[in-house]
Amino acid sequence: MRGKGDFGVRLDVTVPDKAAAAAVATIPAPAPGHPVGHPAGHPAGPATESSMYSSSSELATSVYTGSAASSGDSCGSRAPSSASSDTDSENVWVEVLLSFSLRRNIATIFDQSVGADTIPTIHGLRSISMAWVILGHTCIVAFKYSDNMELRGLVEKELLFQTILNGAFSVDTFFMISGLLVSFLYFRTTAKLDVTKITKMTGIRSNALEFVGLLMYRFLRLTAPYLFSLGMVQVTMKWFYYNSVFEPPTMDHVNCPNYWWRNVLYINTLFPVKDMCMLWSWYLADDTQFYVLGVILLILATRLNHIRLSAATLVMFMVSSWCTTAYIAYSNEHMPAEDDPLALFDKIYDKPWTRLGPYLVGMAVGWILFKTDCKIRMSKVTVLLGWAVSFGCLLTLLYGLYGAVLDPITAAAYSSLSHTAWAMCISWIVIACSCGYGGPINRILSWTVLYPFSRVTYCAYLVHPVVIRLLSMKMDAPLHLGAYTIFILFLGMLVASYLFAFVLSLAFEAPVVTMLRLISPKRKAGVGRDQ
Repeated sequence: MRGKGDFGVRLDVTVPDKAAAAAVATIPAPAPGHPVGHPAGHPAGPATESSMYSSSSELATSVYTGSAASSGDSCGSRAPSSASSDTDSENVWVEVLLSFSLRRNIATIFDQSVGADTIPTIHGLRSISMAWVILGHTCIVAFKYSDNMELRGLVEKELLFQTILNGAFSVDTFFMISGLLVSFLYFRTTAKLDVTKITKMTGIRSNALEFVGLLMYRFLRLTAPYLFSLGMVQVTMKWFYYNSVFEPPTMDHVNCPNYWWRNVLYINTLFPVKDMCMLWSWYLADDTQFYVLGVILLILATRLNHIRLSAATLVMFMVSSWCTTAYIAYSNEHMPAEDDPLALFDKIYDKPWTRLGPYLVGMAVGWILFKTDCKIRMSKVTVLLGWAVSFGCLLTLLYGLYGAVLDPITAAAYSSLSHTAWAMCISWIVIACSCGYGGPINRILSWTVLYPFSRVTYCAYLVHPVVIRLLSMKMDAPLHLGAYTIFILFLGMLVASYLFAFVLSLAFEAPVVTMLRLISPKRKAGVGRDQ
């Protein structure tokens, strides 16, 4: 059931990742997190808003993807925040109960104040990317349940439709943000805390404990809303299988009861896609696997003082990913300009070894922003050239394949390098805006109105396909697509998805994040909650 009618859009993604930043909050010294808020599964800026929504991409994302942004264009100083004695004196059980407070959690989500260690631009990038994801999935369903599918053949010939066909790049933005936040927050937190003083250990035992602590924090941070979504998918898809006039788009009613444990362990992308539950959850699995690798590289660079070895290993993994992707694309005669975007879903699209590049780019950018304290001086010529090359490359990646005929080698090279190239272009936007060279782009991406949407990106990523399916499969007749039908459907799905996402975040995500903050070593060490 994965014909062209099912996957006409190169977009299965994303998100998102807040857990990374949250992870930072969990561990003593080096704790990666999501700076700019708490994104969808994992994506966002330096953890500084409130402990609750400072996760990077664990989304992931969401990671998960959360973002807390600062109103300025610098990331803030590295000076340690003053210890908060108020938090230490609070009754833990009262805090646990208050973690379920709707009033407080709503205020946190809609709070527009920010701390010092933030990258506000990530809020906008995360919000725009999530809307892009919803647009792509809306198109997939609209084309599948329409009575004039021939319209798709005409629409696909239009230049602007390349925006939807190339929607997979939205996921690369999430991956880049996740890697950036994990790296940036880890280095910044390491500079403020000494993990050995908290763990009372040194050497390998301390490093191992730190590694396990970071992984457990991320797991706990992401899994509560994820489990609820898994259950919701299983129940709703089974009901629709027996009661809807339409056939379910995937076999979730069969796969979820049998293979849900793969999702919970975040290893579902290591198995055939035909057995996958929650097809869009591939992003969470990949992002979590990248997180494991990222934490190892960060501990190697900081705790073991092998920064050069860590950097060399990062480059080695990136080049290996490029070569592997090129080989798979070439051996399968994959033509990006002609094939269905999801034609090789099980071989290229969802596999971690083919999607690793953007995440590693993000980690490198996070280190650069940390080392420079977001204060890179550039001449006007450099700034203009940077923006010109960045936008030129982004437009080329989006629309450059329109009507193009590629030879096998060029097609393989494009499949291999395009996702990393996209991440590099987005990285320029983040660096330029963070260092004061963003101008109107920075004002748009840092718009405070986007903060609440950025903070629930992880939940929006989890529930939006369910919302799209619920609204579509409740129909008693196929859609008749017209010029504006898809756009109107998209707006409706966007609003409905975020409404459900806010509810899911308030019910599961926010309470868990708050409770995890209570046991965070940073809190015990006296580090301010806004770190």
